[in-house]
Amino acid sequence: MGRRFLGLLVPLLLLWPLQAESSSAALNDDVLGLIVFKAGIIDPLFQLASWNEDEDDPCGWTGVRCSPVSRRVTELSLVGLSLSGRIGRGLLRLAALQRLDLSHNNFSGSLHPSLSQLEELRFVDLSHNILSRTIPDEFFLQCRSLRSLSMANNVLSGEIPRSIGSCSSLVALNLSSNRLVGALPRSMLSLSSLRSLDLSNNALVGDMPMGVSRLYNLRSIRLRGNRLSGGLPDDLGGSLLLRHLDLSANLLTGELPKSMRKLSLCRHLSLASNLFTGEIPPWIGEMKSLEFLDLSGNGFSDRIPETIAKLQMLTSLDLSRNTFTGGLPDSINALGNLKILDLSDNSLIGNLPSWIFELGLSYVDLSGNAFSGRVPAVLGSVPGLKFLNLSGNSLSGSLPATVLALDRMKILDLSTNMINGSIPPEIARAVSLKELRLEKNSLTGEIPKQIGNCSSLTTLVLSQNNLIGPVPSTIANLTNLEVVDLSFNMLSGNLPKQLTDLPHLHSFNISHNLFSGDLPAGNFFNTIPPSSLSDNPDLCGSAVNRSCHTVLPKPIVLNPNTSDSSSNTSLPSENIHHKKIILSISALIAIGAATVIALGVITITILNMHVQDPPLGCHLDADPALSDEYYSNSPASDANSGKVVMFCGGDSGFGVGAHAILNKDCELGRGGFGTVYKTTLQDGRPVAIKRLTVSSLVKSQLEFERDVKMLGKLKHSNLVALEGYYWTQSLQLLIYEYVSGGNLYKFLHDCSTSNPISWQERFNIILGIARSLAYLHHMNVIHYNLKSSNILIDGSGEAKVADYGLAKLLSTLDRYVLSSKVQSALGYMAPEFACRTVKITEKCDVYGFGVLLLEIITGRQPVEYLEDDVVVLSDVVRVALEAGRVDGLVDGRLSGKFPTEEVVPIVKLGLVCTLQVPSTRPSMSEVVHILEMIRCPHEHPEEELT
Repeated sequence: MGRRFLGLLVPLLLLWPLQAESSSAALNDDVLGLIVFKAGIIDPLFQLASWNEDEDDPCGWTGVRCSPVSRRVTELSLVGLSLSGRIGRGLLRLAALQRLDLSHNNFSGSLHPSLSQLEELRFVDLSHNILSRTIPDEFFLQCRSLRSLSMANNVLSGEIPRSIGSCSSLVALNLSSNRLVGALPRSMLSLSSLRSLDLSNNALVGDMPMGVSRLYNLRSIRLRGNRLSGGLPDDLGGSLLLRHLDLSANLLTGELPKSMRKLSLCRHLSLASNLFTGEIPPWIGEMKSLEFLDLSGNGFSDRIPETIAKLQMLTSLDLSRNTFTGGLPDSINALGNLKILDLSDNSLIGNLPSWIFELGLSYVDLSGNAFSGRVPAVLGSVPGLKFLNLSGNSLSGSLPATVLALDRMKILDLSTNMINGSIPPEIARAVSLKELRLEKNSLTGEIPKQIGNCSSLTTLVLSQNNLIGPVPSTIANLTNLEVVDLSFNMLSGNLPKQLTDLPHLHSFNISHNLFSGDLPAGNFFNTIPPSSLSDNPDLCGSAVNRSCHTVLPKPIVLNPNTSDSSSNTSLPSENIHHKKIILSISALIAIGAATVIALGVITITILNMHVQDPPLGCHLDADPALSDEYYSNSPASDANSGKVVMFCGGDSGFGVGAHAILNKDCELGRGGFGTVYKTTLQDGRPVAIKRLTVSSLVKSQLEFERDVKMLGKLKHSNLVALEGYYWTQSLQLLIYEYVSGGNLYKFLHDCSTSNPISWQERFNIILGIARSLAYLHHMNVIHYNLKSSNILIDGSGEAKVADYGLAKLLSTLDRYVLSSKVQSALGYMAPEFACRTVKITEKCDVYGFGVLLLEIITGRQPVEYLEDDVVVLSDVVRVALEAGRVDGLVDGRLSGKFPTEEVVPIVKLGLVCTLQVPSTRPSMSEVVHILEMIRCPHEHPEEELT
């Protein structure tokens, strides 16, 4: 066939009905169909150059396979050829096509609804393209003999069509990583041939339907990363052939149904990051084929059941981020195939058993518990151990040399314990070690020079110990280093100049040590933040704004009789009749120092006279030219004199006159901890000053300053930054950044506000608060005082949380003080404050956040007082949710302009956060994860444990 004839025929073919007339039977439908398909796509790499329209036989073309008998095309496989365009009607001519694989390309547009009409078609893979729009209902109505369909990793939207139940022969269905919404269609329960179902990483909502047992051929269910809620169906265990069940990262609640004990063939079970509660049932041991078990990030409580010992095939066990108590069950010792063990972030207690390290594990994470005792020396007998995290416990004793001698270890984290002694030189054998974290212990001695043998090291964190001596020059051999933190030790000496040659270094913190001399010059050290160098009084260089003194070998002699600069500066005494003036270097320095002191006394006197005058415009004088870590200290003999510290540049210099700025005209508001005033620094920058009214409860000056400096190090875009403080025995001030937009309470409840905040703004505020609390909890700081008046809104509408961590400034966390002084707003306070036997944890912040979330959604007060009743907001919301009246709860000022599909899961999340039992509430990191899934579900790809 010539090109001219084909050029006339192709347009006609696009209109040609599927059942061609017998008079056209002589035409080669397969050639025509493939050429028409090619005409509608873009082939930038000329992968389909062999497709020649002048040929009558396409069986030798790229990606084409034919039946050896009929010579008709049976398979078209064009995987990963960088093709783009639309999947056109040309493929409908391939009447004998059985297998179509166009995956890993850039095809766009929608799925052609008639594609499923090909009677021989069994296998379709269109995954990893950019197909969009909804799946046409007609496609499933005509799917006939289709057995496998994958459209994963596209941008399909809308609901899964109910017509999917018509695909009675379907064995495998994969629609994962799209933007599908709505509930799981009940018609799927009629797919009795289905073996594999993957709908993970979409935005599906609602309950899992009952009747799963009807899918008796199911081997794999993957629904990870959706918004499914409610409990698991009671008949889930009826799918007896199930091997793989992944329902992680949803909003599922309740306890595990007993029918699951019948899943004796199941090898992979993941229910992580949901809202399940209760105990792990003892029957878990009946699922004897389990190799992978992940129940992390839920509300499971009580003890880890001994029956886990029956899971002899288990290779990976993850029970982290729950509230398990008691000790480790000895039965875990029987799991001979176990390689990965993660029990982090629970409440496990007791001595760390040595048998854990006799199992031949490669990954161990027991961090964030309450284990005690010594670090087992037997650790050195685990040659395959690559990851070990025992941080955040109460382990003591010295650091065993065998731990650091493991030559396959990649990550070692023993931070935040009570480990003492020195770092052993055996660290030289840790040639595979990438991260070493030993911060917040009681280590002493010097950093061993043998650390220079750890050639793979990228992260070295030894901060907050008692290390002494210099930084060994061998550390410059670690060319892979990216992060170094040696802060808060007693290290001294000069820094090795060779550090500037480290090519990947992007963080180097040596603050709060005794280093001296000039800094290395070049590369990273040219832009090192001053905060990483602070509190090293003898360190000099441009980065610390302190010049390095030049040492001269002999004194300077001045001759007053000559003005000739070129003449000798020293003459024989017998030739001079005037008195010589000879000034040594030390004399010059003494004179200069005396001059500076005199000027300083005059300046301070003038400033004190100024601040004792009546305030004009609420100004706080600060000298921005002073260095970051300059402290203005009043004479020790004056008990009433104060000390002002600015963390990021400047020092105010006011003493007893600090009272002068605290006048009524500058007052911004009052809270449980004190009154807030607005003032202005000398450079014109406004700040907010909180005068603490809990002076009688505040710790000593030393403890107060330590805790305030710790709070000053907290940096997050959704936190109001603490910029400095002022101290006297009778007056304590905290200096914060000034946030101009007002507080959230005003936006929600002030009737004079003309422009109510939109749904989008409310969602952003909720997410911002959640992220800041998750950050605080990660830094081991509890807020204690969460309420709408403590949420400030900046000029761009972002939420900034204030008053965080101030309870740390009190000498004791007395519950009466916290409930009466700090938690002054009734309704936000977690119920555990009323019970002295319940531990106060981060979960009380979670409760307050849940109340605040519901307040933002509804625009109602947490507690409303009627004439003869008290109405609690969470109770009202719970009743409305059960009655299906959630839309009526949303703040009426939004005038119906909100997405219901976001409101419902957020309201459910708020109610889960306000559950009475602390262990049943999620962590704030889980709250952030859930909120991000609610907003952008398609941006959360499946995470694998490695």
